[in-house]
Amino acid sequence: MIRQNNHSHEEGTDHPISKMLLARAARFEDELIAGYEAVKQHDKTVTFFGSARFTEDNPYYQKAAELAKLICKEGYTIITGGGGGIMEAGNRGSKDACNISVGFNIELPFEQSLNSHVTQGVNFSFFASRKVALYFSGEAYVFFPGGYGTLDEFFQILTLMQTHKRPVLPVICVGSHYWKNIDSMIKTTLLQENETISPKDVDLYTITDDNEEILELVKNSSNHTD
Repeated sequence: MIRQNNHSHEEGTDHPISKMLLARAARFEDELIAGYEAVKQHDKTVTFFGSARFTEDNPYYQKAAELAKLICKEGYTIITGGGGGIMEAGNRGSKDACNISVGFNIELPFEQSLNSHVTQGVNFSFFASRKVALYFSGEAYVFFPGGYGTLDEFFQILTLMQTHKRPVLPVICVGSHYWKNIDSMIKTTLLQENETISPKDVDLYTITDDNEEILELVKNSSNHTD
């Protein structure tokens, strides 16, 4: 049985679906350009990732704010997803110490709004364009504990480096108690039991809570752009 395409006569840019797709594509492009324009204003950047749900009394929040201060004092602009939790902490520490912090906010029906410590903000409606902006031109990527979104960002940046779509740059995982479980899964389930990654792939990230080591990793990183 041959199934006919009942929509063939409706093809073209005047079709409502085509118009919708073209409008979304144009908006996506505009967001990419806005992210690029924001990043290129800063010579050196470090991107912070982590849960939006941590409050200021959480040790990870406090660690992120402290680390952001130290990194920005070395001449790096801190970029975050612009929301609460770790993102707010990163922007807060950077603003307090260096009077500048960048936030790439995602428009969501709950949980996320641009935090008050962002001095330069860009709003995104697409996760994909926002992630491109967060990954673009960073000297290093600092990951704190988080949920699905943080892990999505973590594994995507590793995949981009593994497949040579991004230069290999420091991916620093802060919060050893949290990341040791992810590390065990990667080394045991992925590498040893199933061989779905190569041995060298486990070297794409570093787990450490030592601020001095983190600063050295950041400072020893070379800035590459696509």
